[in-house]
Amino acid sequence: MKNLEFVALDRVEPEALLGLMNQEPLRRHLVNHAYFDSAGIRGWVQEKLAVDALPGCRVRAIRVDGNLAGWCGIQPDDHGFELAIVLSHKAWGLGIAVFRTLMDWASEFGHEDVVFHLLGSRPEYRSLARMAHKVHGSELSGRRFTTYHLAVERPVAT
Repeated sequence: MKNLEFVALDRVEPEALLGLMNQEPLRRHLVNHAYFDSAGIRGWVQEKLAVDALPGCRVRAIRVDGNLAGWCGIQPDDHGFELAIVLSHKAWGLGIAVFRTLMDWASEFGHEDVVFHLLGSRPEYRSLARMAHKVHGSELSGRRFTTYHLAVERPVAT
């Protein structure tokens, strides 16, 4: 089992994030944006730290066995809050574990619903569609997405 760790973005070297965010396989599944440079990635980190400070939001870098593998978070969205998962190609198999962590965080924050936008280049995920109370196409930053509206389950009291 791989050691999955979620750390604040300001605990990660910006240059490591720069390399991650400019990976071609990863960029194919994101909204269109220019390649990052040193100044751009530092600005992006500051933006995400500001999001992390908002009520009901959390943004973290993902390390696997000590190595940067991506980032994830709960961020504001037109529908309330959205889940974001961005993983390097090598870490794509960890998406379900990251998703479960995000849903736990959403429950911790008391969110009733969250949305999860997946770029239209990806297949519709039947397991997500079964979990969703609504699935529809959407457009963000000029790209088509499949948007899943997910109810957040409350933890069972102990």
